[in-house]
Amino acid sequence: MASIDIVELLWILFQLLVGYNLVLPVLLLLLYLLLGNKKGKPASVGGREADYAIIVTAYEQTQLLQGVVRSLLQLHYSNYLIYIVADKCDVTNLVFEDERVIVLRPEETLASNTRSHFYAINRFRRQHERLAIIDSDNITDPEFLLRLNEYFDLGFEAVQGLRAAKNLDTMYACLDGARDIYYHFYDGKVLFSIGSSATLSGSGMAFSVQLYKDCLGHLDITGAGFDKILQRQIVNKGYRIAFAEKAILYDEKTSQSDQLVSQRARWINTWFRYFSFGFGLIGKGLVRFNFNQFLFGLILLRPPLFIFLLISVGCMFLNLLINPLVSLIWLAGLLLFVAGFILSLWMNHTDPRIYRSLWGIPKFIFFQVLSLLKVKNANQRSVATKHFHADKVD
Repeated sequence: MASIDIVELLWILFQLLVGYNLVLPVLLLLLYLLLGNKKGKPASVGGREADYAIIVTAYEQTQLLQGVVRSLLQLHYSNYLIYIVADKCDVTNLVFEDERVIVLRPEETLASNTRSHFYAINRFRRQHERLAIIDSDNITDPEFLLRLNEYFDLGFEAVQGLRAAKNLDTMYACLDGARDIYYHFYDGKVLFSIGSSATLSGSGMAFSVQLYKDCLGHLDITGAGFDKILQRQIVNKGYRIAFAEKAILYDEKTSQSDQLVSQRARWINTWFRYFSFGFGLIGKGLVRFNFNQFLFGLILLRPPLFIFLLISVGCMFLNLLINPLVSLIWLAGLLLFVAGFILSLWMNHTDPRIYRSLWGIPKFIFFQVLSLLKVKNANQRSVATKHFHADKVD
């Protein structure tokens, strides 16, 4: 085969590997609509109250913890304890009268989510059946645990809730919220409803204590991305991760550009570190004829949105010089992706402020490109996002 033929073949293969990401969401949506959401139907609210440990992790910052605990104490549930792991924090003002709140101050800096989780697990006051993971900026809906229970009662041992925006006060926060709606819809509701697993979001999720120990107890994970390792371990073991869209907690969105750059640099870093997990799951899914593992592995290979969108636009313009007809195919793919993105917002009754912020997408992408330049040392810059928003829900 001539060298020019090899180059052409590689170019076509590259375009296919990038381009399928544009049409995959709409294909999944069509499958979701055909199945009628039958695979994601939960049981009714009620039943036995399982014993929960709610682990709240904080690193350096404690100013939002009072609001977090206040929301947790208002849960429509009685059988739980709250463990606050205040890593490298001043706990002087972390005094709570309710005996359900236990404040833990590690003697040495942990600087790791999983280390904080196991620090709490090893100090449980009793043998909890399940654990829920909450960030130090989250506010929970009163029915959060009840809604998680609906899926545990169906036999699931891992459940991801829905992280709604706590603040929509800036363009960046609104666009961050739009991104979350997109991912919660396609990587949460749609994936789970068609028989695969929801992706994990780092907080607002719950597991049987034993499963969590089995998945991560033998690992020492530092830096961002513990949820990427955890979800791979769960699906690799043959479990499905349920998506509980009514188990809502409110999560603080990035409201400043420097905050966005630091956070996205860590997130992009985790994709480069862990995307290869997808190959193993795809292979295992093919060998075992396991749809959950195959499709979930395919999702893990997908680059962050802005990366494959920029590459797609580049391919479209490059093909204007090489093959204008292929440019039209790229344009159609991009328009299809945009339609799928807008549909995800429309089907979730999105706040009008988010629609009004969409004009800022190019600026949002620009700052994510800056994040890409800082990926190499992302985990050294910070191990947690700095928060600036007050404790309230919009």
